[in-house]
Amino acid sequence: MNAWQHTTVLLSEAVDQLVIAPEGVYVDGTFGRGGHARAILQRLSARGRLIAFDKDPDARAAAPADARLTLRHASFTALADLPPASVAGVLLDLGVSSPQIDNPARGFSFRADGPLDMRMDPTRGPSVAQWLARAGESEIAEVIREFGEERFARAIAKAIVARRAQRGPLATTLELAELVAGAVKTREPGQNPATRTFQAFRIFINAELAELGQALEASLSVLQPGGRLAVISFHSLEDRIVKQFIARHAGSAVDRRAPFAPPAPALLRRIARIKPGAPEVAANPRARSAILRVAERTEAPV
Repeated sequence: MNAWQHTTVLLSEAVDQLVIAPEGVYVDGTFGRGGHARAILQRLSARGRLIAFDKDPDARAAAPADARLTLRHASFTALADLPPASVAGVLLDLGVSSPQIDNPARGFSFRADGPLDMRMDPTRGPSVAQWLARAGESEIAEVIREFGEERFARAIAKAIVARRAQRGPLATTLELAELVAGAVKTREPGQNPATRTFQAFRIFINAELAELGQALEASLSVLQPGGRLAVISFHSLEDRIVKQFIARHAGSAVDRRAPFAPPAPALLRRIARIKPGAPEVAANPRARSAILRVAERTEAPV
């Protein structure tokens, strides 16, 4: 049995909003440990199908034996490879799964020491440690500022580069956490000083926001008219992208470059914005920042 368990956030709410045609083809863009996928499969008929994506090779171990499920080791940007208007619903559950956070070997958390990795797919690309070993101070500061919204970004970057020059590159999560704690002078009560920096490096090394934008655009192509897009985000950077995407394609966003131009045809219709209830947050504190946004694909304009 896996020691690192995952509690799926907004499970019934997401599946209730997503699955409106049991015989349809659905996409779980972030399979994780399969919580949403199992619930979707329970709603599908024998003719229904679920295509799931996950960059983490460990996800395959959690896949149920179900002929209706196809699991691909790939980013959810692979949505773009599906045929146009072939999908009845797309679910994106963003962020990091609990097993990834809780397993020190993955290097996502400052709560236990482990290699400074943070890759969703440890078989591809550089780890955070490898990137920090060669990145310049300005680049490091920009990443921390942009993806962590950290006001002490410059001080942290300076400390990382100084440490590298004096003692060699950072190699472990606790080394990074301790260094950040020494560079950050104040912090919100109850928040570890390294929280924003760890978030920034994780988002950057996995290109999370860029891939989210690509997947959202691909969803417009693959969704059938009446198909649902459901996205669960866990921090303001993700949610802002989702909110603005839906607003733009719902015909309610003004193009500041041409404010008097006629609105673009609406490709989406807002359906719901849902947050976890108090009982779910009490049972799973990691759910407290989650927001589920749901939109429906309209008829393609002629």
